[in-house]
Amino acid sequence: MSRLLSRKDLLSLEDYSEQRDRIRAEIMEHKKIRRVPIGPNLTLYFEDEKTMRYQIQEMLRIEKIFEPEAIQDELDTYNPLIPDGRNWKATMMIEYADIEERRRRLAEMKGIEDTLQIGVDGFDPVFAICNEDLERTTDDKTSAVHFVRFEFTPELIQAMKDGARITAGVRHDAYPHGPTEITGEVRTSLIADFD
Repeated sequence: MSRLLSRKDLLSLEDYSEQRDRIRAEIMEHKKIRRVPIGPNLTLYFEDEKTMRYQIQEMLRIEKIFEPEAIQDELDTYNPLIPDGRNWKATMMIEYADIEERRRRLAEMKGIEDTLQIGVDGFDPVFAICNEDLERTTDDKTSAVHFVRFEFTPELIQAMKDGARITAGVRHDAYPHGPTEITGEVRTSLIADFD
């Protein structure tokens, strides 16, 4: 089971600066096994303790934050994105390189986040709980970025650990791409969030 990060888990700005290249390379490799594409333009990036520690260190570096209260504010912001052993937490990104195409597609895909689901063979789909921090969809369009959480029952978790087929998908007329099966290293990495 993941644990929340505290100040003792973080490097000083100086130490982080010295180790940043190595840490960044390690995190980029780690993120590869936490990424699930659904079709060509929608991707789930599953978060965990490592990805959030990196995010906090980067924020501290960029903002040159070293005061204890400000560091705690960053911890309080990012700790809720760490899975707690009963769930998966992810950033859902809708990505189109062309700005005009992205604007048009986000309007067409309004509400797609509400259809995001994890499928486990033998069980009803688990729909994402989206954007608990603030609403990201307007009357005109969906956002290109959503923060999502999937809550699982003990029975679902056991089925996944026992090898049940797992998929991630959306059901939206404007994005007719089938679900993606979660396999291999990605599956192993996500299942470890339950330990």
